[in-house]
Amino acid sequence: GAMGGSASLIPGDLLREYQELTFLSKQEILLAYKRFSELLPKEERENACSARVPKSQILTLPELRANPFQHRICHVFSTSEAGDDSMSFEDFLDMLSVFSDSATSDIKSHYAFRIFDFDDDGILDRKDLEQLVNCLTGQGEESRLSSAEMEQLIQNIVEESDIDKDGTINLSEFQHVVSRSPDFASSFKIVL
Repeated sequence: GAMGGSASLIPGDLLREYQELTFLSKQEILLAYKRFSELLPKEERENACSARVPKSQILTLPELRANPFQHRICHVFSTSEAGDDSMSFEDFLDMLSVFSDSATSDIKSHYAFRIFDFDDDGILDRKDLEQLVNCLTGQGEESRLSSAEMEQLIQNIVEESDIDKDGTINLSEFQHVVSRSPDFASSFKIVL
């Protein structure tokens, strides 16, 4: 196509639907489309709405490259039948929508919970929390916690959050904790 002719390949009715289904503005959706198509090989860009971008490509986005939960984010937002964590344009939009400034705290915390639930079993147990802490502190020797520090930290998190005292944190307990930390929503965002 001609230069710049690929910018608005989203049909108008689809564009309106995306605006209704996400927290994104028309401009943000068009920008997302541009960013998404740039991750595709040239010959697939024409059909970006129906193409899938492999996880390895999604992870090249600077916003995700620096995110300690990049693999989990791809996993949670991918609707891939093959389980390869690849993303369709709609998956990509969902991700940007949840991470946008306009998404509600409830939506953000719901997805954060799923991202932190490393074994996908619907609860945050000690193993999930350990992986969570490792992601946040980095895996470097100097930043790594000793097992005693880790034990203490997880103990504290569970004591803070585990309202029904079953030793794990469920979604509503997690949302309760998050509702008391005002900076949570602002830390949970990706801006393209």
